[in-house]
Amino acid sequence: MKKYSRLSLLSIALCAVCIGVFGQTKKAAVKAVNYTPFVDPFIGTALHGHVFLGANVPFGAVQLGPVNIKAVDWDWCSGYNYSDSTIAGFAHTHLSGTGIGDLGDIQFMPTTGDVKVVSGNLADGYSGGYYSLFSHKEEVAQPGFYSVKLKRYNIGVRLTATTRVGMHEYTFPKSNDAHIVIDLQKGIGWDHPVETYIKQVNDTTVIGYRHSSGWSVDDRIYFAAVFSKRISNFAVYDSLAKANGTALKGRNVKGVLSFATSAGEKVKIKVGISPVSMDNALLNLGAEACSWDFDQIKSDANTLWNKELNKVAIKATPARMRTFYTAMYHTMIAPSVYNDYNGDYLGTDKKVHHKTDFTNVTTMSLWDTYRAENPLMTITQPERVNDIISSMLAIYQQQGRLPVWHLMGSETDCMVGNSAIPVVADAFLKGYKGFDRELAYEAVKTTAMGDRRGLKFVKDLGYIPADTMTETVATGMEYAIDDWCIAQMAKKLGKQKDYEYFSKRGKNYVNYYNKETHFMRGRLGANEWRSPFSPFVSRHMKDDFTEGNAWQYTWLVPQDVEGLMQLLGGKDAFVKKLDSLFTVQGDMGNEASNDITGLIGQYAHGNEPSHHITYMYAYAGQQYKTAEKVRYILDTFYTNKKDGIIGNEDVGQMSAWYVLSAMGFYPANPANGAYVFGSPVINDAVLKLAGGKSFHISVKNNTGANKYIQSIIFNGKPYAKSYLLHSDMAKGGNMVITMGSKPSTVFGVASASRPKSVY
Repeated sequence: MKKYSRLSLLSIALCAVCIGVFGQTKKAAVKAVNYTPFVDPFIGTALHGHVFLGANVPFGAVQLGPVNIKAVDWDWCSGYNYSDSTIAGFAHTHLSGTGIGDLGDIQFMPTTGDVKVVSGNLADGYSGGYYSLFSHKEEVAQPGFYSVKLKRYNIGVRLTATTRVGMHEYTFPKSNDAHIVIDLQKGIGWDHPVETYIKQVNDTTVIGYRHSSGWSVDDRIYFAAVFSKRISNFAVYDSLAKANGTALKGRNVKGVLSFATSAGEKVKIKVGISPVSMDNALLNLGAEACSWDFDQIKSDANTLWNKELNKVAIKATPARMRTFYTAMYHTMIAPSVYNDYNGDYLGTDKKVHHKTDFTNVTTMSLWDTYRAENPLMTITQPERVNDIISSMLAIYQQQGRLPVWHLMGSETDCMVGNSAIPVVADAFLKGYKGFDRELAYEAVKTTAMGDRRGLKFVKDLGYIPADTMTETVATGMEYAIDDWCIAQMAKKLGKQKDYEYFSKRGKNYVNYYNKETHFMRGRLGANEWRSPFSPFVSRHMKDDFTEGNAWQYTWLVPQDVEGLMQLLGGKDAFVKKLDSLFTVQGDMGNEASNDITGLIGQYAHGNEPSHHITYMYAYAGQQYKTAEKVRYILDTFYTNKKDGIIGNEDVGQMSAWYVLSAMGFYPANPANGAYVFGSPVINDAVLKLAGGKSFHISVKNNTGANKYIQSIIFNGKPYAKSYLLHSDMAKGGNMVITMGSKPSTVFGVASASRPKSVY
């Protein structure tokens, strides 16, 4: 007990720091425009969006929100789908937009009546568990806030959060049998408990942990919960069996607090989480959530969201404003903080690493986010870019290679390629210096020179034989992108031999091109190709592609569009085939991935390998075709409806495509520091950049029919290029874009004005 008394004293001291920080935040945000009303967190909660719904702050460790009973099904990967009407608890961690379910840690559920310690199911009715029905009419979601009425119990629930603390407020009816169930067994999707523990410390505090395995094979989360109402009765259970005492360790541990409540009585709970220890969870509580003032913490969360949303101030129609700021909101759920207030975090080596000079993060869906989410952050989140790169370099030091898909201190090795490399390269080449640049080069080179996941074949043959593993074409083409990025870093560092070596590997995509079919195709040997072959058919996790087919993957060469153009027979043949992509029809077969959505012909906007393709027309001097396709996607595949995201959100990537494209540009090449112009749908945007600079975009004649760029004036001078360099944007300035209803015969046509791979 003395241990926790000392921690409580330290928590009180930290409260003073906490109050000061929040006070500064509020003061700094007085002049900010209130953009949070334009955010609708329900967008993307229906169909296949899989977005997180609940209370959090930007990039926070806590994502506190509801979990439906069906949180084991694919469309419930985030734990919630708008089609559902059940709530089985409120968990403190969630994923947003993934295609695999995990997390859902530390679930709380307020109840009345007989004690039940399993969530139950619809088939058994209320007799089988503690779940409740709810109505969307009694549900509210805003940035940093969520509320709902549990119909079964007539209990009102309000949730808000700080970075590492979730705050609950339950409004109970009059009851002699009110309860709060803490369920450490339940998770989302693949996640299942390995070891759980709970303990009552005193009459207001409960601590514990949940170790689980799922997509993250070794997820460890510790918590400390402080209650506003004194605990009069606390019982512990292992599965259904009630145990003696007020502490229990097991696989399926639950704790139940029981008490009497008066009508309208509010019970509040502050839950701190930590990847390291229960002690640190208590420290996080003291540092970030000193007050019991729910509305103040909610207001502070709203202030933090407004601060981030104010980094891009746009003018557009009300519908566009909602779509834009909701998309921007979705880009800031992850990567999430993965260290404690004192800097401690759990490394991939499963060792506790103490205070560092960076904020450690997790939930890095790199195969998705390297394409647009991470480049967007180099514009809007410069201070966090260094943290992300430093986190990845720490992972490299702990596991000997850069992360692939990092989740809660574990390497999932999910998806193909080594997509941390373009992210590191992009930050490096854009001049970011808040990380060890020599270590960064060592990390990308060492990762690319390994033998695992097909790399040995890349080094020996220049391609991965189709009979050695699945998804060989997708894997090899992603590696070629990675290798091109390393070559550019080597060139910047004056490492000529490395530059030549990795430049050659960056051309390895040509080894998958079959001249007979004119598509990328699985290769068995020097003169042998996988048969039978169809450019349409896609067999999920069974063929040579990843969530796609040959029609889509033939274009996965954003690092060398000029080379691809030559491979396909020159500019005219390139454009003809690209035109065909958006019109050709064919059957993908009954084994195609559910992720292949948002089809225009065989272009699939609902999945990431297609995201750069519309912008490739500009490389051939036909930027107007880019404008046509981009405008259609912006108008059709992103809406204000609950199913308003055409595919999985994928941890910010789908929304990042919208945010950038809505402003009129996109990083077709993820690491060459250039943005290709498309077709802006906003009327005005001011980007707040590092160093107090700003970049102002004004769009003239921007009606629905006027989707073609006619001319651009940049800092008072005519600008004929169909791309913008990041280095020029970073200096700040003004850009005026004039739109028209017909393609320009001048803009982006001349060879000198077209994008290119290397600047």
